[in-house]
Amino acid sequence: MTAPLRLGVVGLGAISPYYLAAAERLPEWRLAAVCDARAEALEQFPGPVARFSDHRTLLDRARPDALVVAVPNDVHLPLCRDALAAGVPVCVEKPLALTAAEASLLVELARHYGVPLMTAFHRRYNDAVRALARRTTGREIRSVRVRYLERIEEHLGGEDWYLDPARCGGGCVADNGPNALDLVRLLLGELAVGHCDIDRDGSGVDRRAVISLRGRTGTTASVELDWSYPGELKDIEVELAGGEVMHADMLAGHTGFKASLWHEYEAVLTEFAALVRPGAPAGPGAHGGLAALELVEAAYRCARPASDATAAEAGR
Repeated sequence: MTAPLRLGVVGLGAISPYYLAAAERLPEWRLAAVCDARAEALEQFPGPVARFSDHRTLLDRARPDALVVAVPNDVHLPLCRDALAAGVPVCVEKPLALTAAEASLLVELARHYGVPLMTAFHRRYNDAVRALARRTTGREIRSVRVRYLERIEEHLGGEDWYLDPARCGGGCVADNGPNALDLVRLLLGELAVGHCDIDRDGSGVDRRAVISLRGRTGTTASVELDWSYPGELKDIEVELAGGEVMHADMLAGHTGFKASLWHEYEAVLTEFAALVRPGAPAGPGAHGGLAALELVEAAYRCARPASDATAAEAGR
């Protein structure tokens, strides 16, 4: 029997329990080390594994077979860069980096070192999404609508960096946008942003957005994002060329807050294990992180008032 892969997890915040639970359930993995810059996070971690406050020390001493990066968006770049340079495969939370330029650098580093790099677009592993993707395979799609609505304050898990545009990259477009846009890419392939409407609060955080997109064959799509929604709604609607409408509710059948994430992250780590094994081909989540960030930045550019765009050009 193949020995389990030794996994390191950097970042013990709101999303880490899903990775840790998946690693415990899956025979492909053995948790070897965890890391967090916050002493209180390490103190509360119950696992009998090595604990580190610096990711470079983890890489040097624990020597994991692979690394999960689940830290704030603004530090994805240095952590992933160090892991790739050390020859350690990386599964990083979306977005891949803070900007498309940073993401492009990481993709190039992964290619240079020949090391797997995977962005954890966990919603493409949702059981309802997978069923919808199977049902639409080989059929002509007329339009796609993705809704990704929640009240962000209920999902922070004590991590207020989400509401800091400098650390998050923006707001709902920067953070939830990659997951929602990846779902459209899953169904339609490459996309172009046509228009984007964004509502921001007084702190400059985008709270609501509607992004209009078009596929290569002319198929239309829309992504609706909301960080002020009373509750939670996450679904996909697909209209086929013949008029048939298909629907996938990502939360259906999963009772309890964020309950759908348990099976999604188990599937993420299952695919990541396959990528890490020698000779494995790159999976669909390997470099899609760059494409998603390019769409995010295109959406922000489309939403800027003309005066802002002129000022930005003049300041170059």
